[in-house]
Amino acid sequence: MIAKNQIINELDFIQNEYFQEILDFLEYLKHKQLKKIPETMLLSEKSLAKNWDTPEEDAAWADL
Repeated sequence: MIAKNQIINELDFIQNEYFQEILDFLEYLKHKQLKKIPETMLLSEKSLAKNWDTPEEDAAWADL
């Protein structure tokens, strides 16, 4: 598996003129990944956040 640091190190050998193309490709991959997340999960996240984002929940999950 390629480590994130390997990719970052490879950028040292790329000319600046290609950075926009690299960024475009990374954004394409991010979009492709987001399309795989079920829509219902994304839609319910905001409504469930009011129950999740509490000090009690933070304390309950602190040991994990």
